[in-house]
Amino acid sequence: MTTMTQTSARFREFKMPDVGEGLTEAEILKWFVQPGDTVTDGQVVCEVETAKAAVELPIPFDGVVHELRFGEGTTVDVGQVIITVDVAPGTPEEAPPAPAASAAPAAPEAPAAPASDEPKGRTPVLVGYGVAESSTKRRPRKGAAPEAAAVAAAVQAELNGHGAPAAPEPEVPVTRPLAKPPVRKLAKDLGVDLASVVPTGKDGIITREDVHAAAAPAQAAAPAPVPAAEPLTAEPSAAPAPSASARETRIPIKGVRKAIAQAMVGSAFTAPHVTEFVTVDVTRTMKLVAELKEDKDMAGVRVNPLLIIAKALLVAIKRNPEVNAAWDEANQEIVQKHYVNLGIAAATPRGLIVPNIKDAHDKTLPQLAEALGELVATARDGKTSPAAMAGGTVTITNVGVFGVDTGTPILNPGESAILAVGAIKLQPWVHKGKVKPRQVTTLALSFDHRLVDGELGSKVLADVAAILEQPKRLITWA
Repeated sequence: MTTMTQTSARFREFKMPDVGEGLTEAEILKWFVQPGDTVTDGQVVCEVETAKAAVELPIPFDGVVHELRFGEGTTVDVGQVIITVDVAPGTPEEAPPAPAASAAPAAPEAPAAPASDEPKGRTPVLVGYGVAESSTKRRPRKGAAPEAAAVAAAVQAELNGHGAPAAPEPEVPVTRPLAKPPVRKLAKDLGVDLASVVPTGKDGIITREDVHAAAAPAQAAAPAPVPAAEPLTAEPSAAPAPSASARETRIPIKGVRKAIAQAMVGSAFTAPHVTEFVTVDVTRTMKLVAELKEDKDMAGVRVNPLLIIAKALLVAIKRNPEVNAAWDEANQEIVQKHYVNLGIAAATPRGLIVPNIKDAHDKTLPQLAEALGELVATARDGKTSPAAMAGGTVTITNVGVFGVDTGTPILNPGESAILAVGAIKLQPWVHKGKVKPRQVTTLALSFDHRLVDGELGSKVLADVAAILEQPKRLITWA
């Protein structure tokens, strides 16, 4: 969905769209444009990360970038303006829409008289506006007031065309503690006065460890107060960064990891999980995989055991269609699905995601192999779209690639079952009355016991195991 607002004949706003299905926020990962750049309709201006994936956002009109409202690393609610574009550059000056809050620098502009809607009581500076004289109350920094006043006077004189300011007053020693912006934000969040912190960094710079050390006694004595909300600024500290110390590292919970946590907690405490296991001889399946790799009809697609397992699960669902359902709590209904959107759990640098193959039940084996290959490649590149992860019905998670025998997987929210596939190993196995080395794996099927009774779940798992043991059943049962 594209969201934009036409605030005047000259300036247009582009709002954070709902890039997924009902997502409420997204983090700006990277800007591809800066104030003053020319943009065209359809040009990608930034990359954002939702709770599901990274998505590139195109601008829906032509013009010149006037202002970026938020900096990289900022989480923005859907519907908030993220960029303002001058769609009629070169025309007489017109006041751009005033942002409610800004986290990125506006475009540098030539000196001009303040517009009629300029925030009252604010002093124009080289970038954006200075803080209001009385609307924002902040604790004065020790020794910083004289320096700030001198800088403000110099900038004001330059903007008003008064030339160079008068000779500066005698320099006042600055006692402001030395610390980087993220460290200052950390100190503010923890309620630590930097002036009281003993620096250990190079050249007397206060580090994160110093702030944590200063905060520890206060936190042990009493709970730290909740910091007041702070207006968005253009400081790099807008992006929360990992907090490291000698004994631990703290990483902000956001994006895909936050979504995974919410989904798994919701699933675990909503759907009553049941997990069943079966160990099966897959020697014949491995032989089939080797044969298919040499088959000319499978040329150009990736053939692996997961392909046969996926096809086996699809056949098992066809034989037991009641397993492919969803629980509608609001309407108190069981929704039988007459299609299978097969989810494949994929581990990516951003975290675990579960894109799905739409209408997998209708695909031939070569088509299923092609779809699997595209799904994995897209996930590894971090380009999986939110739409590709919506609407799944049943999922496969291949924990065997990590050398794990099996597990008890948690259902993907809204789905009825998930199949975990363990590592395929050469093990002693009784085959035709004799102990022989055979390729063996363990399968685990978790299902929602509101939808799937033990008998039904057992039948599905047994069918998958039977096909993997005798792959010719793919022909006789399909």
